Amino acid sequence: MLRFMPVGDSMTIGSAGEHTWRYRMWRHLRDTYGGPFALVGPRETLYDKATDAATSYEYADPDFPRAHLAGWGEGWLHMAPLIAEAVRAQRANVLLVSLGLIDLGFYTNAEQTAENVRRFVTEARTADPRVRIAVLPVIPNVRAAEDAPFATQVTRFNELLAKAVADLDEPRSPLLLASPPPSYDIHLDTYDGTHPNASGEHKIAAAFADALHQAWGVGELYRG
Repeated sequence: MLRFMPVGDSMTIGSAGEHTWRYRMWRHLRDTYGGPFALVGPRETLYDKATDAATSYEYADPDFPRAHLAGWGEGWLHMAPLIAEAVRAQRANVLLVSLGLIDLGFYTNAEQTAENVRRFVTEARTADPRVRIAVLPVIPNVRAAEDAPFATQVTRFNELLAKAVADLDEPRSPLLLASPPPSYDIHLDTYDGTHPNASGEHKIAAAFADALHQAWGVGELYRG
């Protein structure tokens, strides 16, 4: 059985009332992956904007495996110390990772963030030397559109992320860099310039799904 663990920030945990891209990915795998699989992780909740805490179970459709390792305001910096125990306890063997925007926005520069990517991979492999990791670069967001120095940091980090994936990739524990959704538009695919709406959720799920199919033969191309 493949055990997928979504790892991410606010775009992955989602907030009350949303489906999340995790749900879209689960539906895709349910419909196209020919073997048993599960979504796993130590957390299940959504972020509740009213309480400013990850306490909500109010998914738009709660009837799916909601487990994940994602947090509002968390990045590579926060997940690197957690990932080994999460992989070990959840027996996750495929990580779907969308991180970096929070790091660059609040905590670390591009080079420091890239170092935390490398730490994350090392830690995950201490728990499972054969873990597979698919990573999504930082995708378009309103701050990058309005803040040129920040946009430069995003571009630099995505370059360093690609290098880290290439450097750390190995046959027994492959790393995969997903392509950013080519048509992603912050005005059409988000509700606030950063967080995905329904169409954005589909496009993020498609980025992972298409990468898994093309590189590893998992499932099929995303149909929505």
